[in-house]
Amino acid sequence: MRDFQQPGRSMVHGTRGMAATSHPLATVTAVEILRAGGNAVDAAIAACAVQGVVEPQSTGIGGDCFALYAPGGRVPPVAVNGSGRAPAAARVDWFQAQGIDAIDFESAHAVTVPGAVGTWSWLLEQHGSMGLDAVLQPAIRYAKEGFVVHSRVAHDWAANADKLQACENARAIYLPGGHAPRAGDLHRLPALARTLRLIAKEGAEAFYKGVIADEIAAHLAAHGGLMTADDLAAFAPQEVAPISTNYRGFDIYECPPNGQGVIALLILNILEGFDLTGLDPVGSERLHLEAEATRLGYRDRAALIADPDAVDVPTDVLLSTQYADAMRRHISAERAMPPELPPGYPAHGDTVYLTVVDADGNAISFINSLFAAFGSGLCTPSGVMLQNRGASFVIDASHPNGIAGGKRPMHTIIPGMVGEGDHAVMPFGVMGGHFQACGHAHFLTNVIDYEMDPQAALDCPRAFHFGGVLALETTIAETTAQALAALGHDVAWAGVPHGGGQAIRIDRESGVLTGGSDPRKDGCALGI
Repeated sequence: MRDFQQPGRSMVHGTRGMAATSHPLATVTAVEILRAGGNAVDAAIAACAVQGVVEPQSTGIGGDCFALYAPGGRVPPVAVNGSGRAPAAARVDWFQAQGIDAIDFESAHAVTVPGAVGTWSWLLEQHGSMGLDAVLQPAIRYAKEGFVVHSRVAHDWAANADKLQACENARAIYLPGGHAPRAGDLHRLPALARTLRLIAKEGAEAFYKGVIADEIAAHLAAHGGLMTADDLAAFAPQEVAPISTNYRGFDIYECPPNGQGVIALLILNILEGFDLTGLDPVGSERLHLEAEATRLGYRDRAALIADPDAVDVPTDVLLSTQYADAMRRHISAERAMPPELPPGYPAHGDTVYLTVVDADGNAISFINSLFAAFGSGLCTPSGVMLQNRGASFVIDASHPNGIAGGKRPMHTIIPGMVGEGDHAVMPFGVMGGHFQACGHAHFLTNVIDYEMDPQAALDCPRAFHFGGVLALETTIAETTAQALAALGHDVAWAGVPHGGGQAIRIDRESGVLTGGSDPRKDGCALGI
């Protein structure tokens, strides 16, 4: 039970539908679509399109997406990979000849084909009840008439003003008067409104084969990029088989690689061998075990996760009980592992998450992203802010994630879904770039091991071991930080919160939906 004398949020309940997003206007949009007779897919895409307008640092039509969808609440869910591919001309030897040994996050080479619009269209055609025209109308309205900038959005916008200054179009569209809008300011995006209106009228082909595609290719070429209109025209989302593991009686579903969902499942498999329930959920013992499991998982992520269409990704091995058992043996409760982790599998040669459940039990777990805040920082004259997923590639032909023409990079964004038997019991997701696999495990252990409700599980303080540092949110006690340092961790205080998140718990017997939305963002959950 929540202590009502402490700051925090209550759970949100409903019976005829629920939406949880990282922005209030997106949540309201989803609820309005549900009230108008739309289903969960319609509502999710309408909400995401709005977020691309009102939360432009995180997402937009220049980004990628992934989804898990449970029709009628049945699992295993439908999984769709909406990530784009590298230009056909991209080759390791070309980059090496140019003296490029790593892809800069703000270069044209970081831009892969944006997959969002084509995937939205596919989802609507396959599982929606409304067309692209109808679901884009709220986003068009906010872009044309304006929206009030919310607090977290304003914070992130200001933090990326220098990036936006570097592109003439981004500067003109997103820095009115030469500075980022402040919280409470009204901002309009008329160029993006026109672009969205064209997509609504002509469909996804307007983005991939028409004037928008030509403009994207020309803009990237002007910045030295390799992408062509043919690369954009070749995009198609891919329906894939979801992957899963069972954690303490619950089936946890993720999209397969090239996303990092398999690493979230690996971390859970490692943690399942420890009794977490007797540990303080924000104490050093729990956070230490989570950090060590994360370190092992992310070591494998760096070495193995890539596009399965191009290389063999050992997903089955990574999800096996035997592999988790072997990894767990490297973890000591008394001390942190050394910086150089023991070998595992043999080595080879900012985002929005939202979830909607409708009155018919359809449940969608949906994530759409530009990767870094404002993606590459490169924006077309028509207002398309382009993602920078290609920065995850490595310039190494022998590496599974080495860049190649038509290849998809390792992806951080991962929707999740919890099932029990043949029914979905909770679509969920966590934002935060690289944090997401760790974040999934942290959220789920909060819910399953510590029996937290979805809101409390999202509120709970977070830690993330990445790049050799265990970064703690400032809500974690100083004594806990000292204890973690005594175990051998390089501890630091996180400069920004670790991501965000949303979840909706489905009680099939009562029909009650219970939602939560992360206080680290501006959003909320609403039920009807």
